[in-house]
Amino acid sequence: MPTTARDLTLEHFRWVGGHADVWAIFRDAKALAAVVAGLVEPFRDERVTAVCGIESRGFLLGGAAAVELGFGFVPVRKGEGLFPGDKVVRQSAPDYRRIRHTLRLQRSALGPADRVLLIDDWIETGNQAAAVRSMAEECGATWVGCSVIVDQLTKLPKSALGTVRGLLDAQELPPSET
Repeated sequence: MPTTARDLTLEHFRWVGGHADVWAIFRDAKALAAVVAGLVEPFRDERVTAVCGIESRGFLLGGAAAVELGFGFVPVRKGEGLFPGDKVVRQSAPDYRRIRHTLRLQRSALGPADRVLLIDDWIETGNQAAAVRSMAEECGATWVGCSVIVDQLTKLPKSALGTVRGLLDAQELPPSET
């Protein structure tokens, strides 16, 4: 019976219509707890003070990771939804679908004393992570790195993002059924 975050991810992972689906992890409390613990483990000694997550799965994973680490969560919103206060805004370079996202972070959420960890489900181009890093640094915060369930980055984007940890590499996933 799988017990590691990596094994539980693989057990719950599936392809749906050619698209990767990790939502089943959220439905299984044991898997979700193991995945969240696995995401924060490489960064426990990095003096993280804030966890960022990008809407939507990054909100769920990032919030849980913040609780696991005992620090607050800083949401990064996409699009135009309600988000009061002064904001730092970035338009990301195109993602894997060639979509540019407008990302927003409340300016008051981070400051010079913060050490920021970004948590998300998947990283492929690294463009949204780079935008979040830029926003956090504009607020004066120190970027610690990114932790994701699936890492599909090439070496070039990784060097621009600093430390990136994945529970598994995309090559470890079962082949798509399309």
